Amino acid sequence: VAAVCVYPTMVRTAKQALKGSKINVASVATAFPSGLAPLKVKLDDTKFAVNEGADEIDMVISRGKFLQGEYNFVFDEIAAIKEACGKAHLKVILETGELSTLDNVRKASDLAILAGADFIKTSTGKIQPAATMPVTLVMLEAIRDHYYKTGQMIGMKPAGGIATSKLALHYLVMVKETLGAAWLSPEWFRFGASKLA
Repeated sequence: VAAVCVYPTMVRTAKQALKGSKINVASVATAFPSGLAPLKVKLDDTKFAVNEGADEIDMVISRGKFLQGEYNFVFDEIAAIKEACGKAHLKVILETGELSTLDNVRKASDLAILAGADFIKTSTGKIQPAATMPVTLVMLEAIRDHYYKTGQMIGMKPAGGIATSKLALHYLVMVKETLGAAWLSPEWFRFGASKLA
């Protein structure tokens, strides 16, 4: 287990429970899962979770703004939340089930990476479809292309609907074939594993 993900108010409890382990505490923030809150609320939510001890922040993009073509808004919001994270890593959830097309998934992946995401993540697990192989491949290709241009590794997390070890193996093969063996570690690749567990 790389991390246990909890709401901001549970971060302190999770940190205490996991003391002495190598398991990180991640916190969903930014009005998870809807993402429908003013930026100030999202920043306060993020800062609270970090101050409570969160090692990672999971934010969800403003899908409405993205689908309206307000890409600068989405970019600026991710960048502001990344800054509020301080030393905590930022995982950016695209909620791909609401993005309609693979072109949109690629655009949202590129946007999140350029705005400062340490990880990109398919889904909150609250919307279907969640993780799918085609969507995950598009996101892996965005990570690969960014790596070829910059040398910077970005993490990937398919989440929602991966419920069997056989399906998990399919994803692991795809990661290795697209990004290489360096990504086959919890530092760079994870499953949203509530069903898989």
